[in-house]
Amino acid sequence: MKKITITAALLAALLSQTILAPAQAATKGWRYWGYYQAAAKSTTWKAAMTGPTVDIADGSVEGWIFTFSSDDVPSIAPSVKPDFQSICGKTKAQSGLKRIGLVIDFGSKAYAPKGEKVQKTIVRCVLTAQDSQGIDVLAQEVNVRQGSSGLICGFNGYPARECGVEIETPASLINKINKK
Repeated sequence: MKKITITAALLAALLSQTILAPAQAATKGWRYWGYYQAAAKSTTWKAAMTGPTVDIADGSVEGWIFTFSSDDVPSIAPSVKPDFQSICGKTKAQSGLKRIGLVIDFGSKAYAPKGEKVQKTIVRCVLTAQDSQGIDVLAQEVNVRQGSSGLICGFNGYPARECGVEIETPASLINKINKK
């Protein structure tokens, strides 16, 4: 299986342009796949500060959202709570495998690429090898497209072509961003 990587440094470099120009912070930002995690027994998303090439424990939940942010950390978490019991409660544990909850939220039409339809959120319990990392869990469930830099660009063909592009802040998000 092909390994796909993204580093926190790469994502920070991609997004740092909006931090260097505070006057533009409310007018522009980045549209990209944000990566979240919830440790076993947690029901709160935490923005991942590393890429998905980290070990994950049985009972964890991995989350992805096609998001908009004018900051270096994704500000919109997946819409489905990372509740392992509700995602994986009906999936029986199997010897030699671990259960990982997976949420892939294709985001809002407010910041969808022009002409593209937002796909339905995917919520699954993934049975995977004990040594699987986050990227392995993801690749078991969706087709992953990455850029030459290693940035994860698309899942199941969404978005079709772009990869971490800068866009104008969607009008529906301007008030939310300015209140931070």
